[in-house]
Amino acid sequence: METEEEEALSLSTLSDPTLHQKHLSMLERLSNRHQTRVDNSLARRSDSDSNSPSSASAFLSRFSDSKRSIEAHIAQSRLTHPTDPSEVRSHLDSISASISDLEKLVAEGSFFLPSYEVRSSLKTVSDLRQSLDNLSSELIPKKKFAFKNKASKRDPTTEPKQTTAEEKSVSVSVSTSQEKLVFEVRDLPGFRGKKGEILVENFKGSEIGEFTVSDLDSCEVKLIGSVRALFVHRLRNCRVYVGPVIGSVLIDEAEGCVFVMASHQIRIHNAKGCDFYLRVRSRPIIEDSGGVRFAPYCLSYEGVEEDLRDASLDEETGNWANVDDFRWLRAVQSPNWSLLPENERVRMVKISDLGGGIEGD
Repeated sequence: METEEEEALSLSTLSDPTLHQKHLSMLERLSNRHQTRVDNSLARRSDSDSNSPSSASAFLSRFSDSKRSIEAHIAQSRLTHPTDPSEVRSHLDSISASISDLEKLVAEGSFFLPSYEVRSSLKTVSDLRQSLDNLSSELIPKKKFAFKNKASKRDPTTEPKQTTAEEKSVSVSVSTSQEKLVFEVRDLPGFRGKKGEILVENFKGSEIGEFTVSDLDSCEVKLIGSVRALFVHRLRNCRVYVGPVIGSVLIDEAEGCVFVMASHQIRIHNAKGCDFYLRVRSRPIIEDSGGVRFAPYCLSYEGVEEDLRDASLDEETGNWANVDDFRWLRAVQSPNWSLLPENERVRMVKISDLGGGIEGD
C-alpha cells in the first residue's frame, strides 16, 4: 500500500509524461535489483546445502562412494598385484590411508549423524580394516620368528622390541551395544614389554603410519609429532603423552594410567582407574570400563600447534566431556565415567624428545 508521499508523487508524474517515464524506469530498476539479490541468495543457499559437511545425505553419499572405491581396490589387488614386496607394501599403505580418510569422515560426521549411523559407519570402517588385514596376510606372508643368540647393544628406548608370534597378531575387540567391532593389530613399530622406563618416539619427518604400545608397566611414553593410528594394549601404571593422531586411537586393557592425547576417534575398552586428557573430534567411546575420568587436552611440545592444525585437531570441540558408554544404555549418566575435578587436573604437560623432559604446570 502506497504512503501519502508516494501517492502524491505518482499523481504528479501522471501529469508530466517525462517524469512518469522516469518513475517507471526507476521502479523497473529497483524490481530487477531486488530479484537479482533474491536469485543470488537462493544460489548461495543451494551451494551451501549441497556442499555442507553437516548434511546427512551428503555424508552418506561421500561415505558410500569411498567405501565402494576401497572395496574395489581390495578386490582388484587380489586379482592383479605387484610382485615387488616394496610395491605391495606401498599399495597396501595407500589403501590404509584411504580407510583412515573414511574414518576421519565418520569422525567429522559424528557431530550431526544419529548414533546408529555413527555405529554402522564405524562397523563398516572396521570391516574394511579387517579386509585389508586379510589381504596383507595373503600378499605378504608373515616371517617365521626366531630368537637371536645375542642381543645387540642399542638404545632400548628408541628401538622396538622383537615381537613374539602372539604379539604379531593381536586381535582386539570393542563392542557396541549390538555387535562386536574387531581390530587386527598387525606387526607394527612400537614399544613392547618394558617396565619402569622412559620411552620416546619422534614422528616428525618419519613415514610411520601406525604405532603400537603394549605390555608396559610403570613406564612413561612420549610420542611427539603425528601418526595415523595408535594401538594401546595391556598397560599398567603408565603415563602416555601423545601428539595428534590423524585417524583413531584404540586402547584395550589399561589400569591406573594417565593418557594425554588428541585424535579424531578414541575407543577405550577394559580400562580401570585411568585419567584421560583428550582432544577428540567425535565422542569418546568406552566399554567394560570403570573409574575412568576425563579432562581437556593439555600437552605442549615444540611445534605441537602446527601438528594439531595439520591433523585438523586445532579446534577444541568439547567432546572430551561427551563420552559414550556402550555398556550403559539407560538415559541417566553412566556411573563408569566422570569428569576430572578441575582442582585435580594438570593444567599443562610440557614434553621434549629428551629423556625425562616432562614438566607439569
